[in-house]
Amino acid sequence: MRCFCGKQILRGTFFLTAATLISKVLGFLYIIPFTALVGIHGYALYQYAYKPYTIFLSISTIGLPLAVSKFVSKYNEQGNYKAGLTLLRYGMLLMMVSGIVSFTILYSLAPSLARVLSDPDSLTGNTVEDVEYVIRLVSFALLIIPPMSILRGYFQGSQPMGPSAISTVLEQVVRIVFILAGAYTAIHILNQSIRNAVGLATFAAFIGGVAGFAVLIVIILSRKKLIKKQMEESSMNENVAVIPMFKELIGYAIPFVVTGLTIPIFQNIDTFTINKLFRLIDYTLLEAEKINSVIGLTQILIMVPVSLATAFGMSLIPGITSSFTNGKIGEVQHKITRTLQTLMFFILPAAIGLTILSKPIFLMIFGNRNSPDLGGEIMQSYSMASVVFALFTVTTAIMQGVNKQKKVMIGIMIGIIIKIVLNIMYIPIFKEMGPVKATYCGLTVSVLYNAYFIQKTIGFDYKTLFKTLKPIIFLSAIMSIAVISVKLLTENWLLKSDDTYFNACIVSFVSIVTGALVYLGMGAKSNLLNDLGIAKYGKYKKE
Repeated sequence: MRCFCGKQILRGTFFLTAATLISKVLGFLYIIPFTALVGIHGYALYQYAYKPYTIFLSISTIGLPLAVSKFVSKYNEQGNYKAGLTLLRYGMLLMMVSGIVSFTILYSLAPSLARVLSDPDSLTGNTVEDVEYVIRLVSFALLIIPPMSILRGYFQGSQPMGPSAISTVLEQVVRIVFILAGAYTAIHILNQSIRNAVGLATFAAFIGGVAGFAVLIVIILSRKKLIKKQMEESSMNENVAVIPMFKELIGYAIPFVVTGLTIPIFQNIDTFTINKLFRLIDYTLLEAEKINSVIGLTQILIMVPVSLATAFGMSLIPGITSSFTNGKIGEVQHKITRTLQTLMFFILPAAIGLTILSKPIFLMIFGNRNSPDLGGEIMQSYSMASVVFALFTVTTAIMQGVNKQKKVMIGIMIGIIIKIVLNIMYIPIFKEMGPVKATYCGLTVSVLYNAYFIQKTIGFDYKTLFKTLKPIIFLSAIMSIAVISVKLLTENWLLKSDDTYFNACIVSFVSIVTGALVYLGMGAKSNLLNDLGIAKYGKYKKE
């Protein structure tokens, strides 16, 4: 029976991980046809709505979906199925109230946010009315996503991961189909403005949420008899007081929401400050919006390797928490080294590859209409930030695993303040590269802050870590030489062709394949793939 349950859990986890990965890939891919439909300034308008929406969504759910999963799993393990259902009932009510409050605030703040993002006196770029319109449309999603997230958390905690996985993929698919079909219909069939096309795209968050929520409701109703049977057969169905239950839940939730909010905050700082700061140095609103939009598109690209790399690295974090709780500091050190090795194995070559191939990749993905020259330059400078983003995510999770939540909050606040101040200082000096340099500085300070307290808490040995990273750095250097060589040879071979888009596609494809084959091939030959994650600490330190 245990074996069967273990296989069920493993299969469920696989489905949920696969669904999350599919959702992220789809969430990246649809940007390509969408930007082709609405253009660089249409995409700027789109992100004016979505960037504040992501912050309000994180605040409205306050990390509860993952916390609910942990809570339900704990009490189901004890045989107290009633506690999970009680939590679901009150949690849904709380999330409905939270969603309504968040919707009301964002909807009401739309005019004020629009005036920050746009300029009523400018004759170029998106108008204040356009921005207000799309923010108000996206705010409707806050009515449906928070309660849906709680229901997903309940299913995950109960172990059948399939419903949550189906809901995640269905929500994304419906949202993307509505975005693309709506934008195409508005522009090419109904001859509507870009504003109306983008408005439909932002409202798609609500439509996708309804689809994802509906499938969860259908599934839980179909399992009503099974859930009732579980409760009747259990001898541990004790009532859990509501106030202590929510205290425990919020204690679980805070670590999830802290990390989840930071990267969106960094991105929102750019979205909300770039237009005003560039206007102060005599850029038109149209020029400022182009820079804002290109930085937004670049952020999407560099977050792809970050999300994939951290998915591998973060899977090792629960083991760090468990070992620290049991006082096994040697194991904690070993697992941290293993986590960072795994992370750097994936993220370092990806970041270097994006830096080398920034111009052809940006052109290949976003086409000639979306400022490929500016995009290539910004992406070339921004690509290595993916390493810093990934290190921030993992070191923050490690800090939470060793019970340094308050220190995490301080480190995040320091990084955010540095980012805001340096955006103001750097944009007049470095122009388009100013926001990029400010991001590097703010995040790097937060990472170094985390690294210092990790070392102080458990005596972590960074010299040993750097030794284990040498093979990865060496392989990345060899891969870089191969990619640069192939890129130059391919570009030289394509000199006679005037089709810049075709050239970018060929150069990107050939160089990426070459880099992957060299890196993975040499990794396999050197046994790095087999040894990955085995920190060479020798014997654990005896405590």
